[in-house]
Amino acid sequence: MNEVKVGIGALSVGQVVAVARHGARVMLSADAQNQISRSRKVVEDLAHDTTPHYGVSTGFGALATRHIPVALRAQLQRSLVRSHAAGTGAEVECEVVRALLLLRLSTLATGRTGVRLETAQAYADLLNAGLTPVVREYGSLGCSGDLAPLAHCALAVIGEGEVRDSEGNLLPAADALAAHGLKPVELQEKEGLALINGTDGMLGMLVLALHDLGELLSIADVTAAMTIEALLGTDAVFASDLQDLRPHPGQAASAANLRRLLKGSGIVASHRNGGCTIVQDAYSLRCTPQVHGTARDTMSHARAVAERELASAVDNPVVTLDGRLESNGNFHGAPVAAVLDFLAISVADVASIAERRTDRMLDPARNQGLNAFLAADPGVDSGHMIAQYTQAAIVSELKRLAVPASVDSIPSSAMQEDHVSMGWSAARKLRRAVDGLRRVLAVELLTAARALDMRSPLVPAPATACVVEELRTAVHGPDSDRYLAPEIEASVQFLLAGGVRAATQTIVDSLL
Repeated sequence: MNEVKVGIGALSVGQVVAVARHGARVMLSADAQNQISRSRKVVEDLAHDTTPHYGVSTGFGALATRHIPVALRAQLQRSLVRSHAAGTGAEVECEVVRALLLLRLSTLATGRTGVRLETAQAYADLLNAGLTPVVREYGSLGCSGDLAPLAHCALAVIGEGEVRDSEGNLLPAADALAAHGLKPVELQEKEGLALINGTDGMLGMLVLALHDLGELLSIADVTAAMTIEALLGTDAVFASDLQDLRPHPGQAASAANLRRLLKGSGIVASHRNGGCTIVQDAYSLRCTPQVHGTARDTMSHARAVAERELASAVDNPVVTLDGRLESNGNFHGAPVAAVLDFLAISVADVASIAERRTDRMLDPARNQGLNAFLAADPGVDSGHMIAQYTQAAIVSELKRLAVPASVDSIPSSAMQEDHVSMGWSAARKLRRAVDGLRRVLAVELLTAARALDMRSPLVPAPATACVVEELRTAVHGPDSDRYLAPEIEASVQFLLAGGVRAATQTIVDSLL
């Protein structure tokens, strides 16, 4: 996707990812340009009205009672952006800031904010130039939207603050704009407020997380299938008639993946006779579809919320379709914050069951005859003993990250903004959680591949065998102990590069 057209309709998750992560260009559609121009006329007509209008001729937040004379209104908007660009801490990732810029542009394109066309175009120009405003980790309470992060972006548009160019160089915004032939925007009535009053940061992070989790939950089914084989588990419990007794869509999809991945497994077939004394597998194997499926259903709900938000015009006040300027509470981040927290819970649960499966492969009392810790020479070698420690440390962190941020409201702005969503904080911890899940699954992948190799001459399923074979191009098979950290990182990169899906697709058309 080389270009994304931003109009009055909703952006898709794929479009947001294309711009935020892959640098796709953006352009304002003709209908968006028309709507922006029409609503701007409403604001300009109100600018000289003797009746105060919030954001046009008044102060902001708890200072909204002051009427601002015409001569000071440009300064009002500049002062708003400067004072609200109050973030601190580490820089926020480039892809998050680009998503934030795109989503603010999307709201501007609806024509409900009252900005001028040149102001909206400035956001498109910034994205297309590959200039990313420096946004700091802390500063948003998620109500009146992501004020500080959005203010740092608006600051760059007016030629102040700092940006990163497409090569990652840190530059003064004024110099970067000039180098790309762009002029700073001189804000007029309501424009400063329109640029900072939205949930774009938390929504952008939700969209990116949904994209990544869609891949990771399929990978979790693959690593689980490999572990089930490695532990001489059964695929009988994943039968469709058993799953239909509890018709959750996510559970059905995960079980279907497991059936397809385990089809033709010589290892599973080897213990389908009367000689097998295992009555039923442990929960971490048998209940995989129930746990993975719950995460899938949680993600479906979160995606529905994200899609509604992507179709929204979040600002206060807004220019209505019939030309009124009205205050509202749509900037409150509660809908997004709640699903961000919900996803963090499911991420922790999927990682937790993966760690339990991994630990079972390493324990000689439970791994059905494999070497202790999958070591080549147990005692001399430690095998994957400490890889599981790494998993356990991450899972413990994920449990802490699963504590909801959205219940932790704290009042601000002299009690005018007395209930906030903390959605930005929920999004930041979800990003860390998604990275943690990826690393936990990478360790399970690495461990399960080693265990399957150690089951030789028993042969795994064609799909899982392809995964092991592909992984072996990056990580060697079982042998005496090696420096393990680079192999874990190679497994992480294998997941990031799509290696698991590419390998399975040679056997299974597509995973659900």
